[in-house]
Amino acid sequence: MPRPPTRAIGVDLGTKRIGIAISPADAAVAVPYEVLDRSGDRARDHRALAGMVADVGAEVVVVGLPMSLDGSEGPAAVAARTEAGEISAALGASVRVEMYDERFTTVTADQMLASQGVKGPARRKIIDKVAAAVILQSWLDGQ
Repeated sequence: MPRPPTRAIGVDLGTKRIGIAISPADAAVAVPYEVLDRSGDRARDHRALAGMVADVGAEVVVVGLPMSLDGSEGPAAVAARTEAGEISAALGASVRVEMYDERFTTVTADQMLASQGVKGPARRKIIDKVAAAVILQSWLDGQ
């Protein structure tokens, strides 16, 4: 018997913004969802993310892992792992948190938006959630 689809949220952690994408009930495609501006209080940001997870009924949160081009984990990856642990603690045991290699996701998102004619300021407002959708779609494709 096939496994029921898993509702997931993709997260692109940035220093100024957190991009968020969701998978619809059929879990076949990732959709850009929201951009959360960093408040300066990570615990507050994680509570806001936890609220979104609850709102959409997500069972898994996929956090982008910024690997170096050579495949190693540099300071950004270490910081992302640390924050993913904090997010996991904020979500509790009922929601699992996974890391997924996010190399080139922002570049891919930028190219997608450029090809659709989205320019400068408008692109900057949404690129983070589009990058989160690229992360989540890659994760979904690997499931």
